[in-house]
This record gives sequence, structure tokens and C-alpha cells, in this order.
Amino acid sequence: MNTSELVAQIRLKKSFLCVGLDVDLDKIPKHLLKEEDPIFTFNKSIIDATHTFAVAYKPNLAFYEAYGIEGLKALGKTIDYLNTNYPDIFTIADAKRGDIGNTSGMYAKAFFEDLNFDSLTVAPYMGRDSVEPFLAYEDKHTILLALTSNPGAYDFQTEKMEGEELYKKVIRSSKTWKNGQNLMYVVGATKAEFLREIRKLVPESFLLVPGVGAQGGSLQEVCAYGMNQNVGLLVNSSRGVLYASGGEDFAQAAAKKAEELQQEMANFL
Repeated sequence: MNTSELVAQIRLKKSFLCVGLDVDLDKIPKHLLKEEDPIFTFNKSIIDATHTFAVAYKPNLAFYEAYGIEGLKALGKTIDYLNTNYPDIFTIADAKRGDIGNTSGMYAKAFFEDLNFDSLTVAPYMGRDSVEPFLAYEDKHTILLALTSNPGAYDFQTEKMEGEELYKKVIRSSKTWKNGQNLMYVVGATKAEFLREIRKLVPESFLLVPGVGAQGGSLQEVCAYGMNQNVGLLVNSSRGVLYASGGEDFAQAAAKKAEELQQEMANFL
């Protein structure tokens, strides 16, 4: 999916909601544990209930790898289900990959060719040659970790190097990389006050913004500082949507929460 198609979906749905599919078998409704594949059954129900309000879905790989081969099979079934039934939905593999060039090339092949995700989160701190293998894929997007939502982000990302914060140096450098037009950036909602500075560096790029809701980020602040003329935002909610109910009405409750977020986003659009 190219950026123009993503923007068209945002305008159509009046939403820039990304639902994080972070499936924890200790939190899903207990009756689903009787299913042959409870992870996929849960995901399918959530997707079917919320796709009207969401423009993107983001499985976090840790929540699938934790369950071994069965978890990875469920991930494969989930992305196949999305691509087959909701091809206009933008898909994000939240895997935070990044390694020496030939290894990154294999990660890119896995997520962009085999699993056919639209995008992948990537850690930039091994430099240009660790990221460019992902950028080589046309109409695929590399979402670079820029300024994350966790408290430890202040350990390194905001430290100054030669008078400039490290996260700014990463963003500025990334703009010079081959096929840099395929870049998006992760900026945590809990760092909303930094969005104004980030927008000066990448005024046209999409930002994936986790941290709204359970982590305390403000959607109003994210929109005030981060929105551009093409919206330029994908705001993620995981736990707030997925676990809105622990009962048999979990899908309906997820839909209600997703709709609430969509309506709030529509006001900012």
C-alpha cells in the first residue's frame, strides 16, 4: 500500500486509528481458550468488529513468538486474513528489527515477501546499511524508532551529541538514505511535546504514535503538534481496545471503544 492509498482510507473512515494486536492468552476471554487456535480466533473477532473504525493493525511480534511455533502460525493466519478480507487496511509488523545488511535483507524478505506486511518497525542504531535493505522494497514502509514512549527513552534518545539530541540526529541522517521516502517514524504519545520539533525535521512523513490511553498519552496533544496536511498520523491503541471486556461480548466492547476513538479522531479531522 502506498501513502496516497493510506491517506485515502484515513479520509474515507475519518480515522487514523491503528489497533495493536498484542494477544496475551492470560487476558483474552476464557471461553476462547477452548478453541483450536485461540490467538487467531481472538484476532479475527477483533478485526471483524473494528475494521470499520481502524485504518491499520499492528501485531507486536513478541506476543506471537512467546507462544512458539503455534503463535507464529497464528500470526501468519492473521496477516493472511487481513490481506484477503480487508486489503485496504494498512498492516504493521511491530518487530523492531535491524541488523547488519545481509541479515536485514532476510528480515525484509520475511516480513515483506513471505508474510506480506505493508510495513515493519526497525531499530536504526546500527546505521544506514542496516536499514536500507528494508527501504529497497517499493510500496513497503520502514517505520524507524525515533522517540519511543517508554521512560528509558530519556537514557539515550534525548541525550545531546555535538549539540543535537540523538533522536534528531537519527531522523536527520535517515532523510539522506536511499529510498528515504519510504520512511515513517515511531514517536511516543507520551513525548507529545517533542512532536513540534520532529515535524520541523519530517513535515511530510507519517508518524506511528503509540502510548495513547493506557500509557497516558493525550490524543489532543498528539494532533495539535503532530498532524500535517495529509494527517500524517497513525495513533495506536492496543489494550484499551482488545481488552475492553473479558466476557463473551469482547468483540462488541472492542468495537465500541474503537468507535469512540474514531469519533474523537473525526473531530480533529
